[in-house]
Amino acid sequence: MIAPVLPTYARAPLHFVKGEGSWLIEADGRRFLDMGSGIAVNALGHAHPDLVAALTEQAGRLWHVSNLYEIPQQEALAARLVETTFADTVFFTNSGTESCELAVKMARKRWHDAGQPQKTEILTFDGCFHGRSSAAIAASGAPKMVDGFGPVLPGFTHLPWGDHDALHAAITDTTAAILIEPVQGEGGIRVLPEQCLKGLRALCDEKGILLILDEVQCGMGRTGRLFAHERAGVTPDIMMVAKGIGGGFPLGAVLATEAAASGMVAGTHGSTYGGNPLGCAVGLAVLDHVADPSFLDNVTARGAQLRDGLQALVTAHPHVFDSVRGLGLMLGIRTRCAPADMVRAGYDQGLITVPAADNIVRLLPPLTLSAAEADEALRRLDAAAATLAPEPA
Repeated sequence: MIAPVLPTYARAPLHFVKGEGSWLIEADGRRFLDMGSGIAVNALGHAHPDLVAALTEQAGRLWHVSNLYEIPQQEALAARLVETTFADTVFFTNSGTESCELAVKMARKRWHDAGQPQKTEILTFDGCFHGRSSAAIAASGAPKMVDGFGPVLPGFTHLPWGDHDALHAAITDTTAAILIEPVQGEGGIRVLPEQCLKGLRALCDEKGILLILDEVQCGMGRTGRLFAHERAGVTPDIMMVAKGIGGGFPLGAVLATEAAASGMVAGTHGSTYGGNPLGCAVGLAVLDHVADPSFLDNVTARGAQLRDGLQALVTAHPHVFDSVRGLGLMLGIRTRCAPADMVRAGYDQGLITVPAADNIVRLLPPLTLSAAEADEALRRLDAAAATLAPEPA
């Protein structure tokens, strides 16, 4: 008999009832150090007092009115994002998947209204993950994403990661945009080199196509910059944001230049919940922290601390770990065992991590992680590794 909750998840047998900063408390009282933060969502950790205050204050005043009316909190958050990024305009969603849907629509509508309706094709890359809607799985093209869900939405060309010749050859007069994650998350913490980001920007300018960046997982301070593309000194035309922007409250956004968004006029897109007063009040409180240079400096410092410690674990457990990759507090350690085995071993040590492709175990802790907590995470990961491959006598 099917379960009351549709059984689409292989859930761990853990029942968390409370969160405090970087810690989760299980129903039986056990404390777990959370190095997953809800898959890069809880940017300020659990129950951050500023987020609690923003949410409860707004909840006592007004929850929802719909986008039929002006929403001051939405306007304030959009203004802050425009002020601190490349964007001229922002549309708020509830998730990264919804942001992907709009980014695709926006790119195609821009060319349609510019008198080039043939420009509909979007180029994507192996290992990408942009969500689970029809457009998002079509953008991925991976068998595990699309099998059984056909017919698959047309208009996407999938390219090998890092194959410059294939990229250049794929651009035609029907190409509308290139869509890429500056750091692949689900794909295994694969970092797009700075020179490649610069090259993509130059290529898009040369060929007259749009650059769409998916910063759903790597954005909002995760890499030590407000957004990961900033390290290369380039800007996209359209950017997808979600996860950390709401600090745990469902919130997403699409940021765009005026030119890229020129086709999105009244009636072309909408959302019942997107940008409601509750979500935007919390988003403003998150941005107050993650846009602060001193906050980002701490992310960089904790990331360097963790990376050095993870590299030491590769040396200490060469039969378990292979290598380390990532930026800031978006790190991955490549395992020689199944990542799920390493994750389960971590549970036994009171440690939460997240598996990914390419034999990667992700560490995506709250951006508020302390130095002492980083050391404790490394100690617990060391203990977990020892249970998988005990040191020879």
